[in-house]
Amino acid sequence: MNFKPRRHEEPEINMVSLIDVVLMLVIFFMLSTNFATEGRVRVQLPQASDQPVQRATPDALVVTVTAGGGYLVDNRELVNNSPDTLRAAIEKLAPADRSLPVNLRADGKATHQSVVTAMDVLGQLGFAQVNFLTLSAQAGAHTP
Repeated sequence: MNFKPRRHEEPEINMVSLIDVVLMLVIFFMLSTNFATEGRVRVQLPQASDQPVQRATPDALVVTVTAGGGYLVDNRELVNNSPDTLRAAIEKLAPADRSLPVNLRADGKATHQSVVTAMDVLGQLGFAQVNFLTLSAQAGAHTP
């Protein structure tokens, strides 16, 4: 019988293969990342206040999105909800100066798609500044 004490060897973890896998993942993510900048919209968020702010915007074009997804341009209802109809109505009533702001007003129950369609049409027509009109909850609430 062999009663010699055995050498107790410490288990080793081979880190070389783990490092190789991590480096391959880093290289994969670096190559697959898209660094191209997409077209971005600069958003200026409104500031809340207790008092309504009156701004002098005479003859500002107002595009309204109704709860059903319909459109009104300067309080004139359009015959259908088509983006082409909206584009034609805006071209007819819009000022020649496209740098002037356009007011976009939407019902709280309007779909997101109908608001985005209105924004898209305004952007395609060259309007760079779109103001979003809001009502406070107290002003819009009906009291019995």
